[in-house]
Amino acid sequence: MQWIIKVDEGLARVSMVCGWVACVAMLLMAGNVFYDVIARYAFNEVSIGMQEMEWHLYSIVFLLGIPYALRTDGHVRVDVLYSQWSDKTKAWINLAGALFFVVPFAWLIGIYGYDFALDSYTMGEGSGDPGGLPQRWIIKSVIPLTAFFIAIAGLNMATFALRVMSGEKQYDVEEGGEGLA
Repeated sequence: MQWIIKVDEGLARVSMVCGWVACVAMLLMAGNVFYDVIARYAFNEVSIGMQEMEWHLYSIVFLLGIPYALRTDGHVRVDVLYSQWSDKTKAWINLAGALFFVVPFAWLIGIYGYDFALDSYTMGEGSGDPGGLPQRWIIKSVIPLTAFFIAIAGLNMATFALRVMSGEKQYDVEEGGEGLA
């Protein structure tokens, strides 16, 4: 059981780093939007590159926020029955969901996302707008990277469920719903 604890804590750290990167990207995006608004309305200047950077940063926030949401149990869940179940039942549901849905889904995203990013790289895809960002493959490469982190978060869900089944951990009940301890 000791090795599962170490694996679980290591996997949790990876997802927490994803959350930290998403948070930093959100702050950068807010600064970018602030700059864009001031430049547009105060100086009548428009930067296509900065506007494209907004959706690049938003993509990072969204994509790297998914593993963090899975780790913190912040994802959407049908809570009508789940909230009434015991921790062991929740652990079995989470274990099955992680192994049969999250990890295979991450694998599919990784396979197709890799091809998507590779095609963009080999074509030398850039912005179609003058002044736009030249290397579109960079943001597209975040998709297969996110798939890897989603798989890590799914494995973290599974290891945490095993710890709950053993009685070593329990799911925290927060005011807003359930969460991983």
